[in-house]
Amino acid sequence: MASINKLALLSRTFSSAAQQTVKPPVQVFGLEGRYATALYSAASKLSQLDQVEKDLIALQATIKGDKKLREYVTSPIINKKIMSTALKEASEKLRFAPTTANLLGLLADNGRLKKLDTVINAFKTIMAAHRGEVVCEVVTAKPLDASQSKQLEGALKSFLKGNESLKITSRVDPSIIGGLVVSIGDKYVDMSIATKVKLYTDVIQSAA
Repeated sequence: MASINKLALLSRTFSSAAQQTVKPPVQVFGLEGRYATALYSAASKLSQLDQVEKDLIALQATIKGDKKLREYVTSPIINKKIMSTALKEASEKLRFAPTTANLLGLLADNGRLKKLDTVINAFKTIMAAHRGEVVCEVVTAKPLDASQSKQLEGALKSFLKGNESLKITSRVDPSIIGGLVVSIGDKYVDMSIATKVKLYTDVIQSAA
């Protein structure tokens, strides 16, 4: 119950300004979505959106490239208060926006630093929508060639509305065997061979 109350008051924790919550342009789900939504609201009210995004992208890249730092930040052994204080001090030295520092301190206090990467990704999704970008991830069993990429991009643009622009990221995952998996905005389409094989296998097993 305490953690739920903390999340409900998260935006007020970030900012003492008694203003109405600023709703993000796109809904993101899960615990990371709630943190990211509260962060967007607080940063928006303080006009720190661009700075917070810049801070988090830099922090994410640093943690991803430094194994020791990554293990330190996500360690369950280190005292929460010590970690919170250390992160706030580091934020000041790195000249992070106050809202960024508050997020890191709150995640540490709540023992949620393992969620930092997904919180950052959720915030990046919100910011992309804020700029009118529609984020799309395409997963294939092997890299697409230039012709295939162009055809796919043309098909995906049919999902856009008004002045929206498409932001595509591609990822290769041999485990899907063939086909592709596409997530665009809040839509998800699985056209992988692996999923079809599983579906047929389940049908055969249920009929046996």
